[in-house]
Amino acid sequence: MSRIGKQEILIPTGVKVTQSASSFGNTVTVAGPKGTLSKVFKDDITIAITDPAKDGAGKAVNLNIKRNDKFSKSLWGTYASHIKNMIAGVETPYQKKLILEGVGFKSDVKGKELHFALGFSHPVIVSIPAGITATAEKNIITISGADKELVGSFTAAIRALKKPEPYKGKGMRYEGEVIRRKQGKKTA
Repeated sequence: MSRIGKQEILIPTGVKVTQSASSFGNTVTVAGPKGTLSKVFKDDITIAITDPAKDGAGKAVNLNIKRNDKFSKSLWGTYASHIKNMIAGVETPYQKKLILEGVGFKSDVKGKELHFALGFSHPVIVSIPAGITATAEKNIITISGADKELVGSFTAAIRALKKPEPYKGKGMRYEGEVIRRKQGKKTA
């Protein structure tokens, strides 16, 4: 039994969750004040949107497995986490920060593109996907959006452009990330 999957997911006021059948499975759409998210889930899990019996203030989402096999059980908690993240994202956007360290390293936002000077012979230009907002101030890049998966993958793709090196710590790192330092060459 999934401890996460069997819990009831409460829908806060101002957030609307709808479900529709599609060719691949069930499409769950979550709409809120900060945006609308939609995701397709397989038919191995039944998703039911119900009224809670407690106070009737909002609605709730319940997930149950159709078959009692290993694959369905593994999807149960995963799908519950995806729906919780979608509900949380349309209420308050997810945010990640990158810190760019190094002499001559620069970052700037121009329209829907991020422009970087990362010590290469050419500038690095990355287009910002739809649904994400990015700001760059004093070599701190802030990426925010309603979709947790999109924010995380875009931030990881930007960090992969110039990973921090272990000797001087130059490169791009997450805010709060600790870089293990190595000792350099010793002089005789």
